[in-house]
Amino acid sequence: MEGINKIMTHLWFDKEAVEVGEFYLKVFENSRLLSQTKIPETPSGDVDSVTLAIEDHNLMMISAGPFFKVNPSVSFMVSCTSKAEVNRYWEAFIEGGQVMMPLDTYPFSQLYGWVEDKFGVSWQLMYVGDAPVNAKIRPSLMFVGENCGRAEEAIKYYTQMFRRAEVKAVSRYGDGFPPNKPEMLNFAEFLLEGQSFSIMDSAYDHEFNFSEGISFIVNCDTQEEIDYYWEVLSADPSAEQCGWLKDQFGVSWQIVPTAMNDMMATSDPETLQRVTKAFLQMKKFDLAELEKAYWGE
Repeated sequence: MEGINKIMTHLWFDKEAVEVGEFYLKVFENSRLLSQTKIPETPSGDVDSVTLAIEDHNLMMISAGPFFKVNPSVSFMVSCTSKAEVNRYWEAFIEGGQVMMPLDTYPFSQLYGWVEDKFGVSWQLMYVGDAPVNAKIRPSLMFVGENCGRAEEAIKYYTQMFRRAEVKAVSRYGDGFPPNKPEMLNFAEFLLEGQSFSIMDSAYDHEFNFSEGISFIVNCDTQEEIDYYWEVLSADPSAEQCGWLKDQFGVSWQIVPTAMNDMMATSDPETLQRVTKAFLQMKKFDLAELEKAYWGE
């Protein structure tokens, strides 16, 4: 599949993946549909999978039943170069959605708002003016509950693990922001394989935490690469299934062969069925076995 990034964000929905994809294609002018597939005979029945390129970010969505829900533990930060752009996104997302932080002036931005759209996906919209923009859209991880205070540990963990990684910025709360401790991170930005992430601690009471509702796909070119990321990331054997795993912070990842994106995009229903049957039996993906299923060997 052309245009896919090394790391993609994956959203789990009950039945709304196609509708969500159509909505985001309308909201973001610089966006396009990369693929749309109906995956047959999964434990959730026939499920829709949609992949978009939105600005510099790849977003995959699946309709696979009411088992997991997206929540604000992972939001999307959008860097806007004009206030009009912030307002346009806000108006699109607030319709049927809800306010997380009001659209207003804050010490860190002349215009900022945090909104949950009608599908439950959270967006942080920030006017950045003339400041350099490393990424138009980046996932933002919020460390809450037992994870609160571990954001800096997570940065070290991820940037040591991924071969191309860089810390771009680190900011702490300092004094005067209880219940957050001064040394906790109120914002940090880092790059993994060209994908920008932001991260923060929040000591407030939240009714959510990381879940399979939002995960991160790592597209791997070889079996050796699959083995490597599986070994260094997986921290919960009970969460290992169909290429999915959870790391030590509870963040969900999918370690996927890059070739599988093309396999799942096939227009041949029998081929798609063979590949689906094969991967449903796996925990860690076996690229050779998937290729055999794809070619009918």
